[in-house]
Amino acid sequence: MNLPPLNAFYVFLAALPILVVLYLMVGRNWGGSKAGPMGWATAVVVALIFFGARGQLLLVSWGKAILLSLYVLYIIWMALLFYHTVNEAGTISVIGHEMPSLAPDRPAQALLLAWIFGAFLQGATGFGVPAAVVAPLLVGLGFAPELAVTMALLGHGWAVSFGSLGSAYLSLIATTGIPGDVLANPTSFLLAICCLGCGFSVLWLSGKVQAVRQRGLFLLGMTAVMGLVQWALATSGLWTVASFGAGLTGLVLALAYFTISQNRNNKPTNGEPSANHRLMTLVKAFVPYYILMVVIVFGEIVLNGRLDFVTINYDFGSVATTFGWETAAESGRSISLFGHAGALLIYTTLTTFLWYRWNGTHTQSVYSARAILRKAVKGWIKPTIGIYAMVAMALTMSHAGMTEMLAQTLSATAVLFPLLSPFIGALGAFMTGSNTNSNVVFGQLQMQTAVALNLSVGLILAAQTAGGAVGSIFAPAKVIVGCSTVGEAEDGPVLKMTTLYSLLIILVVGLVVWGVTLISG
Repeated sequence: MNLPPLNAFYVFLAALPILVVLYLMVGRNWGGSKAGPMGWATAVVVALIFFGARGQLLLVSWGKAILLSLYVLYIIWMALLFYHTVNEAGTISVIGHEMPSLAPDRPAQALLLAWIFGAFLQGATGFGVPAAVVAPLLVGLGFAPELAVTMALLGHGWAVSFGSLGSAYLSLIATTGIPGDVLANPTSFLLAICCLGCGFSVLWLSGKVQAVRQRGLFLLGMTAVMGLVQWALATSGLWTVASFGAGLTGLVLALAYFTISQNRNNKPTNGEPSANHRLMTLVKAFVPYYILMVVIVFGEIVLNGRLDFVTINYDFGSVATTFGWETAAESGRSISLFGHAGALLIYTTLTTFLWYRWNGTHTQSVYSARAILRKAVKGWIKPTIGIYAMVAMALTMSHAGMTEMLAQTLSATAVLFPLLSPFIGALGAFMTGSNTNSNVVFGQLQMQTAVALNLSVGLILAAQTAGGAVGSIFAPAKVIVGCSTVGEAEDGPVLKMTTLYSLLIILVVGLVVWGVTLISG
C-alpha cells in the first residue's frame, strides 16, 4: 500500500492544511505571513499522525523548501529593491502625472492607466504596486473611489503570471518540474484571453455601452498587440520580461497613438505643455525600465548561461512514509547566484541608482541608498515568511502523499476537471493573496490530477496559473492594498465588484480549457 485508505476522512485530512489557510486568511483576515505557518504546522501534524511521515521525510521536504523558496524570493526581494530605487527618485509620480493628459476621454484614460500602465507596473514590480499607484490617479480624474480601485485591480490581472519579473511563472516551473518551454505556449494563450477580459471589464466600468462603442476597437487592437508580444517573449524563453515587455509595448504604442491624435485635433493653449512635450517627459522618465530591459535581454540572451558559474544546490536522498509512499532521491532547486533573474535585477538597480545620482532625480528630496534599502528590507519580511511557510506546507503534503490523495479525489470529476482547473488556481490566489503561492500550493496537485486523467499537463498548469492571476485580483489582501491609497474607498463594495468580474473571466478561461480538452481528446 502506498497511501492510507481513500475515504472521506483521509481526504478531509489531506485537505486540512489548505482549509486552515483558507479559513484564517478569509474568515479571520490573517495575512499569509501568519496563516502560512499555521497551514504548515497543520500539514506536519497530519503527515506525522495519519500519513506515516517520519522525521527524515520532514527534514528533506523542508530542505527542498529552502531552495525552492529562495529561488522565488530572490526575484521578489530584488524587485522590491528596484521599485523603491525608482519610486524614491519620483519617477512613478512623474509618469502618473503626465500620462492621463494624453488620453482624450474617460474610457481612454481608464484603459491607459488601469489596463496598460497597470500591466506595465505589474510586469516590472507587482506586489500590489499597480493598484496602489493607479487607483489614486483614477480618482484624480473624477472616477468614484470604489470604481477607481476596482478598475485598478481588474486592469493588471492578466499580467500577474509573468509579472514581478516572472516570479509566479517561475514558481510553477520550480514546484512542478515541468520546463518553462512546455508551459509558455498554453499559458500565453490563456493569458491573452484574460487580457481581453480584464480590458473589457475596465472599459465597461468606465462608461458601459457608450465606452465600448467609443474605445472597443482600441481595446481589441491593444489586446492583439500585448497578447502577441507576451507570447513571443514567453515562447522565446524570456519569461521574466514577458508581461513587462507586453505592457511596455502597449504603453509606447498607446502613448504614440494618443499623442498623434491630440496633435491632429487640438492646439495647446498658452502656458500648457504640448502633447509632444508631455511625451518627451515620459520618454525620459522611463529610463530605469530601458535599463531593466537591456540588462535582462543581455543577461539571458547574449550571455546565455555564462553567468551561471556559481550555483547553490543540494542532493536529497529518497524518503518514504510507513505506508510505502516514496519520494525518489533528487537534487533541490538550483540557484544561479549571478545569473538568476534576481541577480539581473541587482545589476539593474545599481545601474539605475548610479544614473539618478549622476543625472539627478525628479524630486527635491535627498536620494539616499540607506533609505531605499531600509524600505526594501521592511517589505521583504512578510513575503519571506509567507512564501517559505507555503512552500514548506506544499512539499510536506507532497512528500507525505497528501497531494496525491487529493489528486486521486479530483480525478473523480473526470470530464469536468478542465473546467474547474482555473477555479482551483483562483482559490489558491484568493486565499493566499498571491499567484505565486497558489502555484506552489496547487501546482503539483493540478499536475498529478492531469496525469491521472490523461490530460495535457501543460494546458492544465496554464489554467492553474491563469486562474491564479485573475484570482489574485479579488484576494482580500490585494483589495486592502488598493483601498489603502484611496481613503474614501470601502473594501466591501470593491471586493464584491472585483469578485463578480473576475469570476466571469475565470469562467471563460475554464470553458476554453474544457473545449480544447474535448476537441483534442
